[in-house]
Amino acid sequence: MSGIGSVIIRSEGGEGSGGESFHAPGPADFDLPAIGGGHDTFSMFGQDFVAGVTKPMLQIVLAGVLVFVFFYLASRKRAMVPGKLQFVGEEAYGFARNSLGRDIIGSHDFARFVPYLFTLFFFILLNNLFATIPFIQFPTFSRSGMVYGLALLSWVIYNAVGIRKHGFLGYLKLQCVPSGIGGPMLLLLVPLEFMSNILVRPVTLALRLFCNMFAGHLLLILFALGGEYLIVEMGGAYAPVGVLAWVLFALVAFLEILIQFLQAYVFVLLNAMYIQGALADEH
Repeated sequence: MSGIGSVIIRSEGGEGSGGESFHAPGPADFDLPAIGGGHDTFSMFGQDFVAGVTKPMLQIVLAGVLVFVFFYLASRKRAMVPGKLQFVGEEAYGFARNSLGRDIIGSHDFARFVPYLFTLFFFILLNNLFATIPFIQFPTFSRSGMVYGLALLSWVIYNAVGIRKHGFLGYLKLQCVPSGIGGPMLLLLVPLEFMSNILVRPVTLALRLFCNMFAGHLLLILFALGGEYLIVEMGGAYAPVGVLAWVLFALVAFLEILIQFLQAYVFVLLNAMYIQGALADEH
């Protein structure tokens, strides 16, 4: 249970009844070693990276396999009167198809994007839910590199869709030149629109998901291990505060489940909106 199960209470001596001081969790608790306990690293772009397969890498693969297996089993025996598994699969597909595809992109163009939006939503959702699943308890997308990979894929897709429909120059004009605006105002608005619609979108798309998963899990670690420290190491009058910290941990854990769903929904919703904007004839 990496993250919540991390040992971040180290002996310092002279503090607390057990002679230990509490070290608050931080970004270092998200830097997991390679599977098997390896700690070799390599440097690239001024950053140190773990050399080997890490837990988030396995979670990415596991999520892909589980999503595929579940919906394969749900659709394998299609019947007019669906069983429980087929019913759940159809409802899940209908939710992604209608609320994330048709209602945003429009009934004329949405169908070809449904497989991507459907897969993306449940893939992100399951990776987010890993943070609250026992014995995993680590949100895959609390590692920024994982999220930027998805954001880059989204950036390629919606820009490619727009270029294919409008042509390269036509698409740039659509994204960078607001309709009904002319004269000197364009000197200010065109660079801003280019930055906002072409360059910044994938960054903000990734940061929203990453920051929510990172901050939520960090808060859970703080309440869980802080409560343990107050009860076990400090004791006495501090014990009730530790119990309160554990109560807050449980409440935040339930809130995180809602946030995990919402962040998956918002990520895919914005993807659909960007695709719709790329297909539109006016900006």
